Amino acid sequence: MKKTNSNIKLKKFYGDKTKGIPGEYPYLYGIYPNMYIDRLWTMRQYSGFSTTKESNQRYHYLLNQGVKGLSVAFDLPTQTGYDSDHQLSEGEVGKVGVPISCLADMESLLQDIPLEKVSISMTINSTAAILLAFLIAVADKNKIDRKLLRGTIQNDILKEYIARGTFIYPPKSSMKIVTDIFEFCNQELPNWNTISISGYHIREAGSTAIQELAFTFSNAISYIESAIEKGLNIDDFASRMSFFFNSHNHFFEEIAKFRAARKMWATIMKNRFKAKKEKSMICRFHTQTAGSTLAAQEIDNNVVRTTLQATAAVLGGTQSLHTNSRDEALALPNESSALLALRTQQIIAYETGIPDVVDPLAGSYYIEKLTETLEKESFKLIDKIDNLGGAVNAIEQHFQQTQIADSAYEFQKAIDNKEKIQVGVNKYITEESPYANIQKIDKTSVSNQIQNLKKIKNNRNLEKINAILNKLEKSANDNTNMMPIIIDAVKADVTLGEISDTLRKVFGEYKG
Repeated sequence: MKKTNSNIKLKKFYGDKTKGIPGEYPYLYGIYPNMYIDRLWTMRQYSGFSTTKESNQRYHYLLNQGVKGLSVAFDLPTQTGYDSDHQLSEGEVGKVGVPISCLADMESLLQDIPLEKVSISMTINSTAAILLAFLIAVADKNKIDRKLLRGTIQNDILKEYIARGTFIYPPKSSMKIVTDIFEFCNQELPNWNTISISGYHIREAGSTAIQELAFTFSNAISYIESAIEKGLNIDDFASRMSFFFNSHNHFFEEIAKFRAARKMWATIMKNRFKAKKEKSMICRFHTQTAGSTLAAQEIDNNVVRTTLQATAAVLGGTQSLHTNSRDEALALPNESSALLALRTQQIIAYETGIPDVVDPLAGSYYIEKLTETLEKESFKLIDKIDNLGGAVNAIEQHFQQTQIADSAYEFQKAIDNKEKIQVGVNKYITEESPYANIQKIDKTSVSNQIQNLKKIKNNRNLEKINAILNKLEKSANDNTNMMPIIIDAVKADVTLGEISDTLRKVFGEYKG
């Protein structure tokens, strides 16, 4: 039994049991009976630098400091299916994350990382199948049982059309790749999360909390419908679906949002899709603090912002958490900023007493009302999308994009008019010296990345490469599962760009 600092004995749960209990449908109070009392959330830090070696060093540093799961950031060429030596990659290699063009890159990135013990999250969408294939190939080479691999690929292509823009193929073709991954992982990687459906980027683009929930779950509904259409049983794949939410500035609304998300998903799975297994109805989610709230001015204020956002995520019952670093409005975080971001989570975990009780705010009139309202209004918006023919059709009609743009405009107008205050930005402004300790990209490392890739390309059996790519093209046309062929391809040193270009030939490119 947990106690306060004054030795007051705490019960596990103080909420209204007539509305349900923790760990049981509809999971309002949490997806596990004891939540953090038994096990804390997974502490992740999102990072990726201009070289695989530098990124690997940061991962080892974070693991030594107490991180339990790694989160990989990829550069823009990797996200959009171009090798580092492609002309369209010029100026972008290693800029916002690590470049991965071939198996050797992934081997270097994951060197000495115990893949059977460490959970790996990869923020990748259009090229998710290829990056997963790289990871599987590394595991196979090191004789690690695929069944032991734990982690997540984002693999949420629909939100790319809505909010981010790193899509390659048209929506319907992209959905085939997503469901191929579902099918393959169901057979080969039982502990791997096949998709992390992202509300995070929808919120970063300017949506409201209601839109974040509604658009995220509408996308999820479309993925499920595509998987069922492919012949998959709902209870065979739904338990490996996960979500990725934003923790924004309004402390109480964010807490209520996370609680509403669990109840909404349970309702959707039970009533709409007739799921039978308990695990199919559970909304497991990762949370990241809101990058869009970080200011380039007075960057230490960002520490306070992320602390409150992280606290909201924990009070809301997240399963894993990334806290942004104070300097991310300026550049990739330096080591001291990354450590401070991690320490923020650790202080919440070990010093505040928040994890000692399941859903500490359960029963709060304010929180319960906000939760109910967010659920109600989000379902109304989902109904609108259903009436448009579902998420994919709504995207093609620019419904979600227009909604988000309108919300973003209204929010920015409120900042500009000082109806909303951002401390150090539009009020309480001080003169300060520019922040000097910025993480810089070494141009030499970019040059080395390109040269190493060219060496690998020049020392391959081109006949074998072409044969595999022809096989992949046939699979894409025949509508068979492409994952086994993509894995064979990367093991033969076929590059990310070559695989992507082959699929471009079959599917075409989406122009928006």
